[in-house]
Amino acid sequence: MKKVMKLSGAESLAAAGNIFLGQTESPLLIRPYLDKMTKSELMCLMSGGMATIAGGVLAAYIGFLGGDDPVAQMFYAKHLLAASVMSAPAAIVAAKILVPETEEINEDLVLSKETTGSNALEAIANGTTDGIRLAVNVAGMLLVFIAFIAMANYFLEDVVGKYSGLNEKIAALGIGGYETFSLQFILGLMFAPLAWLMGVDQADIVLVGQLLGEKTILNEFVAYVSLGDMKDGGQFLSEKSIIMSTYILCGFANFASIGIQIGGIGALAPKRKGVLASLGVKALIGGTLASLFTAVLVGMIL
Repeated sequence: MKKVMKLSGAESLAAAGNIFLGQTESPLLIRPYLDKMTKSELMCLMSGGMATIAGGVLAAYIGFLGGDDPVAQMFYAKHLLAASVMSAPAAIVAAKILVPETEEINEDLVLSKETTGSNALEAIANGTTDGIRLAVNVAGMLLVFIAFIAMANYFLEDVVGKYSGLNEKIAALGIGGYETFSLQFILGLMFAPLAWLMGVDQADIVLVGQLLGEKTILNEFVAYVSLGDMKDGGQFLSEKSIIMSTYILCGFANFASIGIQIGGIGALAPKRKGVLASLGVKALIGGTLASLFTAVLVGMIL
């Protein structure tokens, strides 16, 4: 990627690591470079984390989609792995479109013994400390962002929806299985036209829009559970829609991940936390676009 796509070494390594590592684990590979990375490089790092999934959750998603059938598990395992691999370069393209490189890249690096550890025990201790700090930051940010989402849904459902009568109207319509006025409902309807533009069968665009909304407002874990339930319940009229949804949902691009990345990467490079915060929404858009790029490509083949 460094030669073909003209990326820096740090960008290339992080992009490759994102295929199997999580959005907070991959930055550990390039931690010494984080303080010197340009805004475009950080955008590439964050978008790559948003566009791919970690190997640790791959088995769970295979179980959601494949159930107890070994043949189905292998079928979806191939698609999930292909989605993560394809989304890595797609995220780079999306990141460079949104935040082009305009600064001079600094790849000079001098590592001191104090930062790497003078012996094995010190290296283990340093790694443990870094890991705990990273975990605490991620847990805290995740808790706060999910709490904000819950608060917003409480306002929409129990205040706006209840007193305006929208909850009853939405339940009567039965669009996408929504029963109340919520952020998920709003995003589901918002993404339905996008699903149509991507080539999803018209009968399934609301379902795919719902999944995109759930992934964006909650997380891909919840969305994959919904996809598995929809598939098992026979709600999709086209297998193409199921496969495209598998690619669309393959990534950590959701609002909570903005907080996770600010907290996780910010713990490794505290001086860059302001830049990370300013790139959060753009990284979410970049990661989402990468997943959509791969889904459209697969949809053209099917």
